[in-house]
Amino acid sequence: MPTTHAIEAFDTTLQTTHLWLNELCERMCWADAHRAYYAFRAVLHALRDRLTIDEVAALGAQLPMLIRGFYYEGWHPAGKPLKERKKEEFLAHVAAAYREESTGPSERITRNVFAVVAAHISPGEAESVRRVLPEEIRELWPSPHDVPVAPPLCQPIFKKAEF
Repeated sequence: MPTTHAIEAFDTTLQTTHLWLNELCERMCWADAHRAYYAFRAVLHALRDRLTIDEVAALGAQLPMLIRGFYYEGWHPAGKPLKERKKEEFLAHVAAAYREESTGPSERITRNVFAVVAAHISPGEAESVRRVLPEEIRELWPSPHDVPVAPPLCQPIFKKAEF
């Protein structure tokens, strides 16, 4: 007979994922979690495809389980990392993947997704990701010396999940 007890790992990843999405919504002044999801997905896929396979795995290990799922979604490691080195090429991939919600500039979206991710992974992993990126793309990732910029004041987007 199935039980109705929650699985703590699922509850935790759901809550953590909502926190990350909420942070992006606050930074972007969005009221729609779907936009944040699409933005995370587009940026993380573009990032993942430009990292070495070892770095893909190292970063993936630090993402919440639910975000890790869409980070790896559709990934084919053959031919990776992509050899593109220009910021414009990277941002074009983000814009193309984010076409459902093309109301925000891809550079602003990318910088804010990177800022949320970098704030939640270990400083060593954040620096490792930054170090393996081509110079023009690295410029989008916050450096360890960057002073965190508070997101603009927006209305609260979600209520915190209570489990």
